Amino acid sequence: MRRMLVAFLKEETAKVGLRRAVVGLSGGVDSSVAAALAAEAFGPTNVLAVHTPYRWSAASSLEDARGFAEHLGIELRVLPISPQVDAYYSSQGAPPPSTPGSSDGPVAAVSQVRMGNKMARERKSIEFDLAWPDGAVIGTSNKTELLLGYGTWFGDMASSLNPVGDLYKTQLRELAVLLGVPERVVRKAPTAE
Repeated sequence: MRRMLVAFLKEETAKVGLRRAVVGLSGGVDSSVAAALAAEAFGPTNVLAVHTPYRWSAASSLEDARGFAEHLGIELRVLPISPQVDAYYSSQGAPPPSTPGSSDGPVAAVSQVRMGNKMARERKSIEFDLAWPDGAVIGTSNKTELLLGYGTWFGDMASSLNPVGDLYKTQLRELAVLLGVPERVVRKAPTAE
């Protein structure tokens, strides 16, 4: 499966002249597998990992993303999305909550689902911008998430191609071990952050 997915990335991107990859590296297992496959397919110097935290994102997510990017030998850029997400909601008269699930502020707080969708779309916008003009945005949504509808249209479900899209979460975890993803990341509970 590993060889097949690496070959898929190489062949499909070569058809349209893409020579490098951009992957959103959250610090979770799905994005770690996608980053490892991209590093094999494109070579580490041709992969850009992007970590895009919001102000309440867990510091451990950045630590895991940074550690795995170093392990793969790929560049990691940390680009916080709080300023643009907060500015958008403020312009709508609905400041976002200061912590997940809170309802502070003078105007009714934005729902967590709506916030999550906005953050996912901001992240993909950044990835596609950084991929221009010769890079592929590598998807990280696994088959279990896709079948359950757990994702955001034009957000985390958007990609140039998705090598893990036909892998159930259990298969993805098995592949993660073979790719050298740390056990702590492989067993980490998924979060939408």
